[in-house]
Amino acid sequence: MVRAVATPETRSVRLLKVGEQVRHVISDLLTRQMVHDDVLSAHSVSVTEVRMSPDLRHATVFVKPLLGADEDLVLKALRTNTAFFQKEVAGKLRLKYAAKIRFQGDESFDEASRIDALLADPKVRRDLEE
Repeated sequence: MVRAVATPETRSVRLLKVGEQVRHVISDLLTRQMVHDDVLSAHSVSVTEVRMSPDLRHATVFVKPLLGADEDLVLKALRTNTAFFQKEVAGKLRLKYAAKIRFQGDESFDEASRIDALLADPKVRRDLEE
């Protein structure tokens, strides 16, 4: 049986709420520089979204360093400190299971820039004005 792709409209409110709580905890840890890592201390990192699995055991955390600088370096530092983030999230949220966290770079900003560039193209603009 083929499983349907989960879209924001089909995900439950509980998944969205827990994802938002996880996002707040991780953002707070990064803002307060509670992670003892030189790379993370030197960069401002935005946690743009957290997607939870339906069983709340896995969390995919989408992050973007400020201005996209050193994204690979920041992702490596976050992945190195995954155990710390999992422990802190589990302690603060007190869920039945501690979510296994996976960090990924957020490509939505790059995609939005690409679409803006396409729309700014004179050929496309000419077609939109008609």
